[in-house]
Amino acid sequence: MAVTVVVADDQEMIRAGFRLILDAQDDITVVGEAGDGAEAVELVRSLRPDVCLMDIRMPKVDGLQATRTIKREPSTATTNIVVVTTFDLDEYVYGALRAGAGGFVLKNSGARLLTEAVRAAKNGESLVSPSITLRLLEHVNAHRARDDTAATTLTAQELKVVTRVARGWTNSEVAADLHLAVSTIKTHLGRIQDKLVLRNRVEIAAWAWEHGIVT
Repeated sequence: MAVTVVVADDQEMIRAGFRLILDAQDDITVVGEAGDGAEAVELVRSLRPDVCLMDIRMPKVDGLQATRTIKREPSTATTNIVVVTTFDLDEYVYGALRAGAGGFVLKNSGARLLTEAVRAAKNGESLVSPSITLRLLEHVNAHRARDDTAATTLTAQELKVVTRVARGWTNSEVAADLHLAVSTIKTHLGRIQDKLVLRNRVEIAAWAWEHGIVT
């Protein structure tokens, strides 16, 4: 079954470009387009897509509020949000994470990263552009509070996974570096999320930087 996607962006050319890229994939179908956050929420409510590509700066209702609304409502919370952003919108990325977004890609990331982000979101995973990861973590680093007791919550192996995820590594990269199976890394991530009450790998990365696990 194809991954269903709603594209929300106030620029028609951006929406058209994303649709062209995504509809060219055998396993992805764009089912709707929204020009503002309010329309995005209504489309997600009516279409129940697997994924919503969400711009942040839009008229009427911005992408942050739209993301909060979608993730807060039980009927739409299963739709995973992938934020599309540009460098000059970095100040909003951390807010989008806290609002419930699970993935972040740059608008100029290219077709491969965009489609990978959509597929990852459908599978409940998160994909973050490496450049966004660094800038996001710089923001977190500037506002973090050192907590020397935080590390005791996790096992030594889990801490190894956390530090690598916090630096933007994929599950495959973490598995190769630690000489473990990808399935084992996923198991570790699940346990980490349960212990720390976090929703996804992006929140794990933010937690690691906030608590001084990585520097």
